[in-house]
This record gives sequence, C-alpha cells and structure tokens, in this order.
Amino acid sequence: MSVNSANIEIKKYLPHLKPMLMVDAISHICLERVLTHFLIQNDCIFIENNCFSEAGLIENAAQTCSSISGQYYFNEEPSLEAQNNPNVIGFISSIKKITIHQLPKIGDEITTEAHLISQVQMPEYSICTLKVTTYQLDTLFLEGEMNLFLQRK
Repeated sequence: MSVNSANIEIKKYLPHLKPMLMVDAISHICLERVLTHFLIQNDCIFIENNCFSEAGLIENAAQTCSSISGQYYFNEEPSLEAQNNPNVIGFISSIKKITIHQLPKIGDEITTEAHLISQVQMPEYSICTLKVTTYQLDTLFLEGEMNLFLQRK
C-alpha cells in the first residue's frame, strides 16, 4: 500500500509533539519509502547560529525513518490519550554512517527521504535499518544509514 498526499496525517505515523516534532508534512509513504518536509523556523529548538544544527538534522532523519516502522503501530487514528501519551517508544539503536555536508538555514524547507533496507517486525517491537538523505533542491545536507528500535509500551 502506498499513500501520496500533501495532507497525510503525521499523527498516524509519528508520536512526537512540538517542540520535538521535526516533520511538518509527509508527502509520500509506503512500506519501503517515505518522503517528508520540514520548514526550518527561528523558534526551532535545534537552531544554532541561524542554522539547523547537526543534532536537528539527525533527529529529522530519525523521525522520517521511524515513520516507516510507525505505520505498524499508528495505522489507526490515535485516541486523544495516545496523542498526549503515545504507547510506543523509539530510538536510534545505532548510526552506521552519517555524513553532514552542510547545515540548512532558518527559512529553508528541507526534504528527507528514507528507504527501508531491512526490518524485523514483531507485535511488540520493530528493528529496522534505513538509508536516509536530506536535501533542498540540489543541495545535499545529510546522507546516512541508521538502525531504529520501536517498542510498544
């Protein structure tokens, strides 16, 4: 199943809330690939010297990647309670390789694309390996490969 739309509901794929939500829109998602967008604003918690920091780029990449695995846990409209206290936790279990070529500035809208390489999906947890790139038009900001772990609480 593949979803293409500018109005994909982020809460169906990510449990994050502001100020930690580093994805504004999901324009495509399927079982193997996701494409997200994020406008860098001056009130973002990852702004340093008018740029989106390395930690912010990695968090954006991780959230983009986790939305692929998140489909399994967030495939229905979350309850109001789940929106305020998600019943899934997730984290980067390892970064195999990350290259940050340059940092986007306030006002830049970045696009992040992730591709699933491998996944172990169990009812209570998921472990996956993904390749990810973050760019704006022809400018490459980040590329890498990471492992994520998601677990139902």
